[in-house]
Amino acid sequence: MKIKMSVLIAGFVFLFAMILAGCGEQDKPKQASNAPEKTAEKKLKAGFIYVGPVGDYGWSHAHDLGKRHVESLYPWLETVIVESVAESDSLRIMDRLVQQQKCDVIFTTSFGYMDDTVKAAEKYPDTKFMHCSGFKRSANLGTYFGDLYQMYYLNGMMAGALTKSNKLGYVAAFPIPELIRHINAYALGAKAVNPDATVNVKWIYAWYGPDKAKEAAEALIAEGCDALAFTEDTPAVIEVGQAHCEKGKQIYTFSHYSPMQAYGKDSVVSGQRMDWGGMYAKILKDIYDGTWDTSQDIWWLAKEKAAILGGSPGDAINPKFVEPLKQALIKTEQYGELSAYDLVMKRYEQMKQGVDVFDPFMGPISDKKGEIKIKEGERASKEDLLSMMYYVDNVKGEIPNSN
Repeated sequence: MKIKMSVLIAGFVFLFAMILAGCGEQDKPKQASNAPEKTAEKKLKAGFIYVGPVGDYGWSHAHDLGKRHVESLYPWLETVIVESVAESDSLRIMDRLVQQQKCDVIFTTSFGYMDDTVKAAEKYPDTKFMHCSGFKRSANLGTYFGDLYQMYYLNGMMAGALTKSNKLGYVAAFPIPELIRHINAYALGAKAVNPDATVNVKWIYAWYGPDKAKEAAEALIAEGCDALAFTEDTPAVIEVGQAHCEKGKQIYTFSHYSPMQAYGKDSVVSGQRMDWGGMYAKILKDIYDGTWDTSQDIWWLAKEKAAILGGSPGDAINPKFVEPLKQALIKTEQYGELSAYDLVMKRYEQMKQGVDVFDPFMGPISDKKGEIKIKEGERASKEDLLSMMYYVDNVKGEIPNSN
């Protein structure tokens, strides 16, 4: 009994001591910790609206490659896409991205989305919007574009040097200033090396319309065109050109937006590719850092490494056509006689230095009626380029009414 009582008393004493010790610890001032407090990293959610399917291998595919690039750069970025959105349905999709997906910024990647993007920006003042290829801006709506008219000019030079018929073709989506600008650049490039070269245009009224594009390409070939450029978001025109090459008829083609040379190894001479990655990286970093400015349109060309010459990542010009272009001699006022290949590469290097060094739209440039549109010694302003709705004098036909 004494042993049990002794154990019990010892237990009470130990417990009382522990309580006192605990109270003492609470009374002591706590020392500041040198370890940094962990704070949740700020996140940004971006929504992308595409006019075509991601797998179109053209416009929407190129935008999605840019999106994937910024995803790999920024751990704070979350993205969501909606593809194949009709322009008439874009406002509903923007509502969904704001209300349900809780996007902080929305990129609308088609010219036809412009007016609905304006409406959405007014409706959701706390959401940021970026519209590609448009010109309407506000406090929470900016604009951006990477233009390819310089590359179309270089493609036109190659087409003009290689053509045997002096008839070049162009398969075009919609008659808007962007496409008119590209058609004219293609025609001016051809004229620079071949004054007899003309350009015929077929309009298909579709960004993504492979069947229509194939039909238009076949029609142009039937009319005698042996070099084809295009604005349509599939390799359809390339495949037509390759099919004719395999049957023994050389058709030169120039790929658009994505590296399409693999679809026409015997047909694709070159092309134009767009790298949206750098532009998306800048825009999203500015938004994240709070330095985003909507007052200025973002307009990137060859100098900014947005517009790139070539039908594949490794070739500015398909090796199959390097020698034929070297054999085509061109007389120039500036450089005397040199090969088409050397002239193309020289112009490309000049474009990379900036529009002040060389630009396709340097006057004098006249429209089909002989009216001077760009005076001698003057360069087309950005406003001129964005509103261009006339054909230069070596483009056949008339621009259809876009209404």
